[in-house]
Amino acid sequence: MDARTSRYHDVYAHWQRNPEVFWGEAAAAIDWYERPKKIFDRHAGIYGRWLTGGSCNTCYNALDRHVAAVRGQQAALIYDSPVTNTVQTFSYGRLLSEVQLLGAMLRDFGVTKGDRVIIYMPMVPEAVFAMLACARIGAIHSVVFGGFAAKELATRIDDAKPKVILSASCGLEGARVIPYKPLLDEAIKLAQHKPATCLILQRPQCEAPLTAGRDHDWRTVWEHAVNYAKTSECVPVAATDPLYILYTSGTTGVPKGVVRDNGGHMVALKWSMQNLYGVSPGEVWWSGSDVGWVVGHSYIVYAPLFHGCTSILYEGKPVGTPDAGAFWRVCSQHGVVALFTAPTAFRAIRKEDPDGTLLAKYDLSKFRTLFLAGERADPPTIQWAEEHLKKPVLDHWWQTETGWCIAGNPVGLGQLPVRYGSACVPMPGYAIDIVDEANKVQPANKIGSIVVKLPLPPGNFPTLWQQDDRFKESYLAEFPGYYKTADAGYKDEDGYVYVMSRTDDIINVAGHRLSTGGMEEVLAGHQDVAECAVLGIKDELKGEVPCGFIVLKAGVNRPHAEIEKEIVALVRDKIGPVAAFKLAITVARLPKTRSGKILRGTIKKIADREPWQMPATIDDPAILDEIKGAMKEHGVG
Repeated sequence: MDARTSRYHDVYAHWQRNPEVFWGEAAAAIDWYERPKKIFDRHAGIYGRWLTGGSCNTCYNALDRHVAAVRGQQAALIYDSPVTNTVQTFSYGRLLSEVQLLGAMLRDFGVTKGDRVIIYMPMVPEAVFAMLACARIGAIHSVVFGGFAAKELATRIDDAKPKVILSASCGLEGARVIPYKPLLDEAIKLAQHKPATCLILQRPQCEAPLTAGRDHDWRTVWEHAVNYAKTSECVPVAATDPLYILYTSGTTGVPKGVVRDNGGHMVALKWSMQNLYGVSPGEVWWSGSDVGWVVGHSYIVYAPLFHGCTSILYEGKPVGTPDAGAFWRVCSQHGVVALFTAPTAFRAIRKEDPDGTLLAKYDLSKFRTLFLAGERADPPTIQWAEEHLKKPVLDHWWQTETGWCIAGNPVGLGQLPVRYGSACVPMPGYAIDIVDEANKVQPANKIGSIVVKLPLPPGNFPTLWQQDDRFKESYLAEFPGYYKTADAGYKDEDGYVYVMSRTDDIINVAGHRLSTGGMEEVLAGHQDVAECAVLGIKDELKGEVPCGFIVLKAGVNRPHAEIEKEIVALVRDKIGPVAAFKLAITVARLPKTRSGKILRGTIKKIADREPWQMPATIDDPAILDEIKGAMKEHGVG
């Protein structure tokens, strides 16, 4: 681990000297119908567009080209589900056949190039088939995580306006069965846009009634397609055409539809597998995420298949399915060389098996590297994993919007020394600055807003779905010439990046970005609540969890505990279990500035037991003592 032996600095300097040459070389690893006319067109799009004039197909690069070469018999996808006691392996050839069939099924339901398809599914192979089938026929997919409630799904239906929704009767969370179909039915009822067709995969754990005329049984339609030998060919699309829309929480409660294009996405992800993660074609890779999140899109489905790897689709938990050795069992059984997951998973494993005794049961001789991302990896968790795995444990940082790593430790170019608390160094394509409120670049070791110089590299979002103005306002307006990450942190004297906190109201719960603003809307909707504030407080296991502070309306004399219980249930109902909202605290009043702004930062510091100073602008300092007293009663702070 000597910086001098790593190729990173040479590669990064090559990108800096000539970005177009760098990305043109990376684009040569992708199969094109027509090669791009321009590697970068600064006059296209909002900040320029990559690979304009190019024609390609994402599914072709994930499947067809491997089958046409030598990988038809190689495992492409291993479905491992301890909750159903199933392990299923799909070769590249078999996966291609399944995707061709589903592409034909979608086409028969009227889906054509540019149409949107929502995928609301659990971690089953059909979810992967669905994404690739959409890519194959030029449709735009939008995967919605199965833990989202009906209202959240409805807002996404109205924004994407899908022609077809692909779903399943239920999802499985450990021992719990979560019926999806009632949520889907309610979402369609709430939505203004009504999809013409829903294709429902019936799972034996909970079969669902189908709505005549709209709903179709997945298996029945699939059998029909098999009997009639239906298939679908790859549809050429422009490199700049959208591949998918992935919704992320917005501070207004209206979701932001992150758009990913076809060409730049393939080029960046293919480059990252070898150079960042150090994984070669034919090796087994595992991203312990969900297809509903960006990590699942990029590193369960697309990147490993572009690269000719074997990818694992895991329907289970790090603990409880059946124990804290689950991850080691998967790595051992399937010969995993690298694992990418959230620090939360390892905090859970450490909590259940602090001495790492379960690890000794498994052969991890093929395992080389553990990558962590999705939230800040705390040094104790990294050190625990290092101690027990005796392999590199590497934090890295990226976002839904970027689609791949902003800063990381590029194992494929030669690992750099680990610095605890740091995501390591910027990847090619990312010129990172730390700036103050006046957009002035800060010196080393000084905290400020982390920003990335425009243009963003390939693989990053060019805009939000049908919201160009919101894209500019949300990400580009505050710091002209830069993309605002909404993260705060600093760089050290060697350029290592330290991401310390969010600068907006998005909190990170076990790697899932959730809007406190959206939760506040739910709390404010309760009949007894006059005002409220939701903020993320430190949690040993999940990194952050939301905590709601509520002020009751005058005259409400019901027991506080009863109302708090209702609030918790309300958030679960409106946003879903993914919010991990379990704590509401009733207070007499909220601390505010004289202009009426709630002092969320100060409340958070008190809750997290961090040093804090009395804000100069506070309206009534006595309120903070009241808040501390209420927190203490609930075991907070």
